[in-house]
Amino acid sequence: MRLAALGLCLALALPSAARADSSCVDVQFTPADRLQIVAWVETASGQYVDTLFITQQTGSFGLGNRPGRFDFNSGPNWPYGRRITTFPVWSHRHGIQFPAVMFQSATDPDPSYCFAMTGMAYTLCSENNLSHDFNQSSRELHFCRPLNYYSTAPNGTGPSDQEEWDAGTCATTAFTDKGTFSASATTGYPPRIDVIRQGPDSPSVDMYRVLNPFDAVSAPTPVGGTPTHAPWSSSMTAGDYVLYVETAKEFDTNAAYDSTMYPAPTNITFADYGLPYRGQPSIVYRVPFTVGSTSTEAATATYFGYGSPDDADGEIRPPDGTITTDTPGSGGARLELVSDGSDMYRVRVTIDPNQGGTPPVAPSALAPTTVHSADVEMSFVAPGVGPQQSQVSGYEIRIRASEEMTAANFSDSMPVTAHVDPAAAGSLQTFELDGLLPETDYWIGVRAFDDCHNAGDLAITHVITAARTSGTVDACFVATAAYGSILANDVEMLRRTRDMFLRTNALGELGVEAYYTFGPLIAAPVGESELLRATARDVLAPIVARVRRLTF
Repeated sequence: MRLAALGLCLALALPSAARADSSCVDVQFTPADRLQIVAWVETASGQYVDTLFITQQTGSFGLGNRPGRFDFNSGPNWPYGRRITTFPVWSHRHGIQFPAVMFQSATDPDPSYCFAMTGMAYTLCSENNLSHDFNQSSRELHFCRPLNYYSTAPNGTGPSDQEEWDAGTCATTAFTDKGTFSASATTGYPPRIDVIRQGPDSPSVDMYRVLNPFDAVSAPTPVGGTPTHAPWSSSMTAGDYVLYVETAKEFDTNAAYDSTMYPAPTNITFADYGLPYRGQPSIVYRVPFTVGSTSTEAATATYFGYGSPDDADGEIRPPDGTITTDTPGSGGARLELVSDGSDMYRVRVTIDPNQGGTPPVAPSALAPTTVHSADVEMSFVAPGVGPQQSQVSGYEIRIRASEEMTAANFSDSMPVTAHVDPAAAGSLQTFELDGLLPETDYWIGVRAFDDCHNAGDLAITHVITAARTSGTVDACFVATAAYGSILANDVEMLRRTRDMFLRTNALGELGVEAYYTFGPLIAAPVGESELLRATARDVLAPIVARVRRLTF
């Protein structure tokens, strides 16, 4: 496994000594909605041991290490912006450095320029453009195109950006620049691991998965208000340890951290897309615990401190009046205060001997119950654990697009955010997968795990999503497919020309409506073929030139 290869496995990281029985460490918390969360263990003396849990947006999809300046605005499934302020404590303490991922068109000067927090520095790095070249973009299977929250939809063109934002789904297929490794700049955040290099992509993409050691512990972002367990099984030397849980949340503003202090970037293209996301910094919870021969438990009901607001270092700042503590879901209360009898906690750790019992059997009758163009509803029959068919502790659900899932590649497939509350063996369980692409092959795998995260057998099924429904395609079909991105400069110019001129007269309106009728049929094959994309760009070239003369 990658963790063991990099020397991060707990059994290898600790000093040689007599070992306790293999133990099960279960971290328990109830998060607010849309948190980024990471949990890791250090020795009592501060030596990093291992990462137990990390939400997949950072651990698998490269939230902290992707093209674009760190202070880009944000929105649902926003594709760009190196969010180096997500886990500043963890990213400095785990001790691994990764090459920074930049736009393929970016220059690469001294890293101090690339990561300085000034407009001039990002101009030097060419990291301040939401658009990207058509010959450096490939089809996106996770992130969406950036949205302008305040935009409105012209009559008959389908949903506005605001409607898509509120729905939280990708209404159109996006094409994004997957980036390239900097020759000099580094970061403590891993790159994304969900992409396979296509023609326009940099050769660096082949290395993204290889270099990321945290995909094995990445998990979907927990649903807000849902009691969450992060179980971890490992042989541990008896002794004292410390668990840290670091949380980050976009748009978590207060009087000390708001859009006035941390505004949207200015003097960049497409500055009106998204909203300024930076608010209160990362919040850290700390729980000392002991591993021995008997079961133990430890907890905390208060936050321990917060991380650097600008990723300056890995230090934990002590609590102060700038952090909100009295608003559920905000600041120091990002993790809920949970009552368990007379005990109150925000983070609790239980340590039990791992008896190594029989793992769960595979879920049965895994199948779709409803299939739409962008989502599917699934069901299966709950398995049990051991001869007594005890209730399982939870489920791991992963999805794989356009390639068959097998037991061998299940762990390399993408975990999903669907949450299933475990039920008694034999019960019917259901979940929903959304944000899918129409007319696409997906393989869905489910396996159960017990209280110590011992995984059971795997169930896999194949689903093809339905055809695209009317009104869910963006208005610049052919241009978007030809240029690879809705935000390519020429595409945006064509869209704005359409809204300013064509939709203001009857003849122009008739032409636009005809385009909406036939555009999607043309755009589908264009978007999938580089030859057709090049041909479409040649056809659009004189139109683009004419529009430039009209508008500039």
